[in-house]
Amino acid sequence: MKSLMVVYLAMLGIAIGVEIAAGAFIAPVIFFPQKYLGDGVLTHFQSGVLMTQFFLKMNILIGFVALYSIIYEVQVWMMGKNYDFLSFLLSFSCVITTGLFLFYYTPFIIHAQQLGSAETVTEAFATMHKQSEWVMKLLMVAQFGLFIRRGILSQR
Repeated sequence: MKSLMVVYLAMLGIAIGVEIAAGAFIAPVIFFPQKYLGDGVLTHFQSGVLMTQFFLKMNILIGFVALYSIIYEVQVWMMGKNYDFLSFLLSFSCVITTGLFLFYYTPFIIHAQQLGSAETVTEAFATMHKQSEWVMKLLMVAQFGLFIRRGILSQR
C-alpha cells in the first residue's frame, strides 16, 4: 500500500506542476508571441487554438489523476486502513472539478473555436472561459490540499 501512496503523491505533484506551468509559463508565451517573434505572427484566436491543444493533452493527465485518486480513497476506506474523511472529500472535489473541466468547459470552448473567431469574443465565451479558470484553480487547491494531507498521513 505504501508504494501506491508514493505513486499517488507523485501523480498529484505532477498534475499540480503541469497546471501551474500551463498558466504561469505556457499561456503567456502562446498568447503573446509578438514578445518573442515580432508582430503579426499569431492572432489571439490562433493562440487560443494552440492553448486548447495543450489543454486537451493535459485533460488526459488530470482525468487519470482524478480517477486514480477516487479509486485510492475508496479502496483505503473499504480496507479501513489509513482512511481520512478530509482526504476523501478533497478527492471527491478533484473528481467533480476535473469532470467539469473535461466534460463541460473544454467541449464548450472547442465548439466555440470550431464556429470561428467571432464566437470566441462573445460575452458567453468570456464568461465560460472565466468560469473554467476558476474551476481549474479550485482543482489545484483541492489537489494541493490532498497532496499535503496524504503526505502527512503517510508519515504515520
